[in-house]
Amino acid sequence: MKRLLAKILLFFIFTSVILSCSAVKRLEEDQKLLMKNEIFSNGEVVKNSKIYSQLYQEPNVRFLGIPFQLHYYNLARPDIDSILTVKYLENEQKRKFLTSLLSKKQFERFVHSRKEFNTWLKRTGEAPVIVSQEETKKSLNRLKSWYWNNGWFNIEADYEIIPLEKEKRARVEYYVTPHKPYFVDSIKTDISAVALDSIYKVHESESKIISGTKYNTLDFNAERDRLSDLFRNNGVYNFDQEYISFDADTVETNHSLNTTLIIQNRRNNVGDSVSRLPFKVHKISKVNIITDYTYENRNKPIQDSATFEGYNLYSFNEKMDFKPEAVSDAIFIKPGNIYRDLDRTRTYNRISSLRVFKYPNIQYTLDPEDSTETDLISNIFLSPLPKYSLGFDFDVSQSNIQDFGIGFGGSLLIRNVFGGAENFEINARGSIGSSKDAAKSGAEDRFFDISEIGADVKLSFPRISFPINTEKIIPKYTSPFTEMSLGISTQRNIGLDKQTFSGILNYNWKPSKLLFNSVDLLNIQYVRNLNIDNYFNVYRNSYEELTQIARRTSFVFNDPSSEPRLEIPDETDEFINSIQDSEVTDIGQDDFLNFVDIVERKDRLTENNLIFASNYTYLWNTKENLYDSEFTRFRFKIETAGNILAALSKIGNFEKNENGNYKIFGVPFSQYVKTEIDFIKHWDLGGDNVFATRAFGGIAIPYGNANSIPITKTFFAGGPNDNRAWQAYDLGPGSSGSLFEFNEANMKLAFNGEYRFGLLNNIKGALFVDVGNIWNVLDRFDNVESYSFSGFSDLKELAVGSGFGIRYDFNFFVLRFDVGFKTYDPARPEGSRWFKDYNFNNAVYNVGINYPF
Repeated sequence: MKRLLAKILLFFIFTSVILSCSAVKRLEEDQKLLMKNEIFSNGEVVKNSKIYSQLYQEPNVRFLGIPFQLHYYNLARPDIDSILTVKYLENEQKRKFLTSLLSKKQFERFVHSRKEFNTWLKRTGEAPVIVSQEETKKSLNRLKSWYWNNGWFNIEADYEIIPLEKEKRARVEYYVTPHKPYFVDSIKTDISAVALDSIYKVHESESKIISGTKYNTLDFNAERDRLSDLFRNNGVYNFDQEYISFDADTVETNHSLNTTLIIQNRRNNVGDSVSRLPFKVHKISKVNIITDYTYENRNKPIQDSATFEGYNLYSFNEKMDFKPEAVSDAIFIKPGNIYRDLDRTRTYNRISSLRVFKYPNIQYTLDPEDSTETDLISNIFLSPLPKYSLGFDFDVSQSNIQDFGIGFGGSLLIRNVFGGAENFEINARGSIGSSKDAAKSGAEDRFFDISEIGADVKLSFPRISFPINTEKIIPKYTSPFTEMSLGISTQRNIGLDKQTFSGILNYNWKPSKLLFNSVDLLNIQYVRNLNIDNYFNVYRNSYEELTQIARRTSFVFNDPSSEPRLEIPDETDEFINSIQDSEVTDIGQDDFLNFVDIVERKDRLTENNLIFASNYTYLWNTKENLYDSEFTRFRFKIETAGNILAALSKIGNFEKNENGNYKIFGVPFSQYVKTEIDFIKHWDLGGDNVFATRAFGGIAIPYGNANSIPITKTFFAGGPNDNRAWQAYDLGPGSSGSLFEFNEANMKLAFNGEYRFGLLNNIKGALFVDVGNIWNVLDRFDNVESYSFSGFSDLKELAVGSGFGIRYDFNFFVLRFDVGFKTYDPARPEGSRWFKDYNFNNAVYNVGINYPF
């Protein structure tokens, strides 16, 4: 392996040297390849990346000091058409030979493919950045503008193009002398319209231009934006930014700036003459809503109408399909209120979120009955989406459970079910797969031997359906929804096989574009295991350990061989019972402790779960779209379960099991509190360079009617979206060394850092470090030292993985390949944990879709 790596490294270095020699081979004699830009301010090197971003020309992108994309570009032939013409088309002997060998059509395709490949090389590569006097002068002017916009009005600047010793290469140095900056001093106003002047004075303290601060053009732009929003949200319907200007006086002011804010009256064009009229505050006199507008019925007569709380609703149908209160509840433009841009924006957002109408059309016109021309009529045109929508999906998959699987599903959406913009959804899903699971020995030999099927129904209301009015704490502009859902699924020949029933009553609302709140008032889940006898076939490590323990006792096996094995399930159950009933007593102390762990784990993983929970999720996310490379995301979730059932159990004196736990429908219910905190931060470093971090912490504490957490609510570590140096479920708990097939615990810490950079067109690279682990705390397993977290000293059990990744960006999703190396392995003995398995033989290879965080 070491020889192979050495050969790969040698090949890479050799290739790099060869490529580096040809970086300028396409340049003319008088052309220079730009190698570096450097900016000096008062003789000091500038390090601010924002200032360097002002330059028009940047050197070719390099990775490990090598401009790979430039080399790819240079592989393309600039005169490919003439080369192919001479080589193939004008060479009659070669053309005839290839035509007879390939056929005329295939020959033409061959020549065309050579052109296409040459085009691909150019598109994939990057053209050489050639030093240009014209572009350098433009860069110098942009530098001057940047300094001027940041308060240095007396900026002096120059540049020098410096040829390098290497042939056809140069660097550019920019020299800047900013001199003393200017500061804002006095701020005066010259506002023509009385209405605007009054609004301005009320909000004057919110100005973005502050006396005593250094001049910055962005502050003046922000103030222009603020004033425009201020006026348009205080009734000034026809206001525009073009009416705002600033007059700055810097003559003999000792580097101070005396500013005058000027807001003119609006222009009024009548024929060829132009006059100016003062702005007025407008109010809404009428709101007319067309509930079923289409282009085809625009000229048809209105068939039905209604009035509700001042709103006028109209329909082209004989009977309106929507309840007036449901439609008006989504409209924030109210009769009698002043005009506000915010009301229009909120109406757009709310109507769109209903999923009942297309994007609405909102228009304003002057009320002809108002002689003062201050009243506005708002006409809102709503176009309903189809009543029914069908969807289907199909996929092929492979996983550690199945060698080959086919998934299929369908959905039906029924809009406006009860006339109040409610939506009803039915989703069905199923899958069949092929598995080589040895657990199914004796079963029929079928190719598709595992299956899963499920269905969900969900009803959503565009309001908070609660006995108490929640308008004051959750106003309607936050787009509140109530969602009720029921689900059922069953799986066969997958592990222990399960049936799952769920029911959720959820409230969610979004106070702003960045903030989302969700409350599951009720989240009920019942999980029933159908094939408990299959346990030791699924959890093979536990089975092997149990067999070894049995061999070291006087237990009599059915297997007469020298290395007998326990038969599943009868003999495994027999051995467990013989220890618990003290029929076999010659078991060692260490073996007995391991035996207890195995049995407790089996009991926990095979027990049915009844979870009666409530939870709250707070999500703050500044990411506005898929392409944002700099954003912050914070998620907090808290969940409690079993409290209501515990109170009812005590009042009703419900039945208990042998462990003293209350049972509902014959199943001990879970009782716990669980919380999670997840923080993600991305920094855009310019170009394709991004530094991304993530921190996660979670803990689930059982109490009352439970001494452990349901496995569906526990944490695991490892995998393509966690610590990539370990497979999913293979890390932890603590320093135990992943004794089981699926290792989980009730506490988790995880920290990730990743540097992402461009390599070649849509191909991206990444270097990453992942830190984390899971532990047991305050549950039935916290007595095992290697599993448990007992204090800050156990932070030394945080596993560290590092590695690199290659990704291909398809624009709408990213295909990801990461290689993780075990850098610090807490499962190894202390003093021998760093870099002991840091090699490709022990690396973990991850394939994923999109970025891990």
